[in-house]
Amino acid sequence: MLPSILHRVGISLVICCTACSLRAQTTPKMSPEIQQHIAHVTAGLAPSVVMKDAPNQAHTLADRMAALHIPGVSIAVIHNGTLQWAQGFGVSSIGGSPVTPDTLFQAGSISKPIAAMGTLHLVQQGKLSLDTDVITQLTSWKLFADPKANGKPVTLRELLTHTGGTTVHGFPGYAVGEPVPTLVQVLNGEKPANTPPIRIEAEPGTKWNYSGGGFTIMQQLVIDTAHQPYPKFLHDTVLGPIGMTHSTYEQPLTDRRANAATPYEGDDKPVPGGAHTYPEMAAAGLWTTPTDLSRYALEVVTSLQGKSNHVLSAEMTKEMLKSGMGHWGLGLEIGGSATKPYFSHGGVNEGFESLFVTYQDGSEGAFVMTNAQGGSALADEIMHSISAEYNWPDYHPVVRTAVPVDAKILAAYPGTYELAPTFSLVITFEDGHLAVEPTGQPKLPLFAESPTRFFLTAVDAEVEFLKDDQGKVVSLVLHQGDHEQNAMRK
Repeated sequence: MLPSILHRVGISLVICCTACSLRAQTTPKMSPEIQQHIAHVTAGLAPSVVMKDAPNQAHTLADRMAALHIPGVSIAVIHNGTLQWAQGFGVSSIGGSPVTPDTLFQAGSISKPIAAMGTLHLVQQGKLSLDTDVITQLTSWKLFADPKANGKPVTLRELLTHTGGTTVHGFPGYAVGEPVPTLVQVLNGEKPANTPPIRIEAEPGTKWNYSGGGFTIMQQLVIDTAHQPYPKFLHDTVLGPIGMTHSTYEQPLTDRRANAATPYEGDDKPVPGGAHTYPEMAAAGLWTTPTDLSRYALEVVTSLQGKSNHVLSAEMTKEMLKSGMGHWGLGLEIGGSATKPYFSHGGVNEGFESLFVTYQDGSEGAFVMTNAQGGSALADEIMHSISAEYNWPDYHPVVRTAVPVDAKILAAYPGTYELAPTFSLVITFEDGHLAVEPTGQPKLPLFAESPTRFFLTAVDAEVEFLKDDQGKVVSLVLHQGDHEQNAMRK
């Protein structure tokens, strides 16, 4: 997922971001085995990409939190089919209380798979169809048939798998004090909405393109069908039945605000006014904890096995986890091997970044939530450490070799490359080195593996520059996982 470049007992760690000091408090309930697992995980963070023949590149969680200016982190780990431990690290706000397993974070795009589960419940009831033209099912808003669709209808299945050809990659939310649009205003791109209209830009079903806009259409479809406020629908259909007692799609947060982490932009600067409001609830509106996310993941696993079907049947869960174009199921990214697949998702909201991964057999899983810009890189590093500690077959760092490239060649690459109307990659050249800055994310260094192809170490992604017939650099291709996206130079 492109924003990632750019998803109760133990040690209570408190980090002072100004002095970078660390103190630990051990609870008497923690077993020696769990103590050892947590100690190994927090001491073995590794970047997504490591340099060949480089010395040991492992770091401690405390060091990486200080370096990346991440005040707070919350982690939960599934082992052998159960939640083994959940623990908070650092503080919910600088100078404030420690993060605990009950501290709430905005989940960003991790909102999507839980929202998808609620929608699939309506499909299971026969109230919605996965393969019917959504235009015929919407009543409060009209999705016009765009000529670019070539006469092909957009289906709910395509919206859930990011193959509907819909626009708007993601949403920035609305700062405290700003007017918040209605959902229909967001869909139409009408003021005070701060994103373009959600429309069709490609023939549905022909390509994979991550679209929060598609999930916003889905939200309106659910509201039109369930005739309930969206937070109540998801509480009654998903959150309540599976025990996600610390979770809500309420936007803005009201009665649980005291338990919520404060979001930070970076360099220890809080987001002005606090957490943004997201009327695009299905795409980005969930407040939750890693422990509650583990309950969702274990419900998916047990539903697939036919053991616990509080929301979906085994058949519908299997349909949800079926890997399609771009390796996506219905609201979830599918990874791993054919014999041991996993489902995952990441999330980026203003000042909140998160990641989760769970194997479909339920054997292992992990959930990481942070309250600062740059948390996606830290979540990746934590996930690599968890993978190593628990012997996962996946999520190991990639080994790459950097090569020297003449500065005259590098000087031709800086500029802004647009991946989507609201998401660009800014390439800079400083002190003889290239760097990339995705929209709303920190600047990351680029390392050459050829004169035209460069890699990152914070995430497993590559940038390839393309030239026209006259030798002018006109675009780049972002390679991340199994996905490729072209970005034209502005």
